[in-house]
Amino acid sequence: MDNKQEILRILRFVAEGKLTPEDALLKLKESPFEDLGYAKVDFHRGIRQGASEVIYGAGKTAEQIIGIASRMGERGFENVLITRMDEPTAREVSAAVLLDYHAVARVGIAFPAERPARGNIAVVTGGTSDIPVAEEAALTAEVLGNRVTRLYDVGVAGLHRLLANLDILMSARCVVAVAGMEGALASVVGGLVDCPVIAVPTSVGYGASFGGLSALLAMLNSCASGTSVVNIDNGFGAGYLASRINQMEGLKE
Repeated sequence: MDNKQEILRILRFVAEGKLTPEDALLKLKESPFEDLGYAKVDFHRGIRQGASEVIYGAGKTAEQIIGIASRMGERGFENVLITRMDEPTAREVSAAVLLDYHAVARVGIAFPAERPARGNIAVVTGGTSDIPVAEEAALTAEVLGNRVTRLYDVGVAGLHRLLANLDILMSARCVVAVAGMEGALASVVGGLVDCPVIAVPTSVGYGASFGGLSALLAMLNSCASGTSVVNIDNGFGAGYLASRINQMEGLKE
């Protein structure tokens, strides 16, 4: 159960006379975070931002990830997202915590549970080499409760592949366009759809792509209106933003 649902449950108990306002206040004043020494686990982030804390796995030991995830699990959190976690670390974590690990995206989902699938986000890549970043975006969006449609290897080198799937693009509330090399995919998609486009430059490409800098600059200079850009290889950031856009659009219906 997430924090919002817990607070609603407490408020309903007060409304039904099952809990006094004073007791409810005491429950709500419980520590919003726990200091583990190496991390301060934010239990109230879901209340403030609508989604629980995400664990950035890179640079953390398996023991640290286990410690953070375990504390969240003890507080009733489900579908805890762990990003940028390599396979050896994931094996250690899975021995201590129930974990659904996706090796291509380097994403783990601790305490996996059923989740809603609202609206529709399309995640599109220029090439197969962009899939790891795209999968990080897609899995992030799915964990946050969104329906995701994947459309991979449809870059501008063979534009007919993209145009053959216009129905997928046109039905999306938000499109995440993931591409390296010259990053032209985002501009092409931005010129076709009537929804926000989130461009993700990847570090895929030869020397003069400068580790994704070429794609980043091209996307920042896109002439397609309604296109925003996240950092190089930042699939997580794109998936998170796409989730907010998709769910805000859903509130209008």
